[in-house]
Amino acid sequence: MMTTVDTEALRALTPGCESVAHFNHAGASLPSRAVLDTIIGHLQDEARLGPMEAALRATDCLDAVRDEAAALLGARPQEIAFGPSGSALWGAAFAALPPFAPGDRILVGRQEWGGNLATMKAEAARTGIMIETMPVREDGSVDAERLAGMIDRRVRLISLTWLPANGGLINDAAAVGRVARAAGIPYFIDAGQAVGQIPVDVAALGCDVLKAAGRKYLRGPRGTAILYVSERFLPTLRPAALDVLSAPLIDGEPKIRSDARRFETSEHAVALRLGLGRALAEARQIGIDAIRARIWSLAERLRQTLATLPGVRVLDLGQEKSGIVSFAVNGFSATAIQRELADRHINIGANGLAYTPLDMSARGLTEIARASVSYLNTEAEIDRLRETLARIMAGKD
Repeated sequence: MMTTVDTEALRALTPGCESVAHFNHAGASLPSRAVLDTIIGHLQDEARLGPMEAALRATDCLDAVRDEAAALLGARPQEIAFGPSGSALWGAAFAALPPFAPGDRILVGRQEWGGNLATMKAEAARTGIMIETMPVREDGSVDAERLAGMIDRRVRLISLTWLPANGGLINDAAAVGRVARAAGIPYFIDAGQAVGQIPVDVAALGCDVLKAAGRKYLRGPRGTAILYVSERFLPTLRPAALDVLSAPLIDGEPKIRSDARRFETSEHAVALRLGLGRALAEARQIGIDAIRARIWSLAERLRQTLATLPGVRVLDLGQEKSGIVSFAVNGFSATAIQRELADRHINIGANGLAYTPLDMSARGLTEIARASVSYLNTEAEIDRLRETLARIMAGKD
């Protein structure tokens, strides 16, 4: 484990750093050469040996991926499941909850991910449950003290997006967990932007379910995601869809697994999962504390740099902030700025209302430009982003 990040050495091991200034790590980060080699190597094994046979030979390596994910989250391997996307895994866990009844309440953070919110709203339309937004502090972060005052026997779930997709705010997920535990209410955390960027300890968070994406700050391949389900909570969940891995038929009846793999299927992309395992190992080798320190330093520099540009508004809320920097440029839509920068080999994101609808609506926003930093970024790239933005705004580039 490193105490500081050797940025130049890591960039040299990342092919994408040669061709782009990448500020879209919150969308999907740049994989290392080792991750690419792992994926390609297994695909070659499938072609040479046969796909099923190659998977069988990789059994120990696949087990190690689960061990790596558990170690990163402070969990046990039996509490980890994998899937193709965080939204799919979150939705599967939600659908496995005991049936809701009319009048049941779900409490969500103001920055709830739009996909999760859509799933809950569809349930509300079917069953008559109510979805209510947790109160926030002046800085926009969740107010756990006031949340405690909302609790009654009808609250069936608390759901929090820890680091929202539309800015640098970091919610106090552990404080919400303490409220949930005291009331005995299930607690789901969307950690899609957190895992790989900041330290994660599921015991300290007090959550029952947590999901993360492989493609973001973990720098794993697209089509990979992680689901944590606590051993304590797992028996209450019955997946809506089962197969021969999650619930083999025994004496003619499905026997649901006793571990989190009840949310997996027998068929999966082995090469991608092995690539995720390599990315997890690299994150742990670098060290999450070192990663967090480097990202924080770069993000603060980026915010300060953008704030010096006339016509640019930095939109981030919160006291403690992440590596996600949201901003708006006078006279340009977020997607227009994204396109202009992409033409100059600089990648950023652009998010609309659908991604974080409650927060965007509360703040009167319809879209944001998003530059998200990683330990792979450099101070020179930040200066280049500023200079390029200035030229675009002046119509000189």
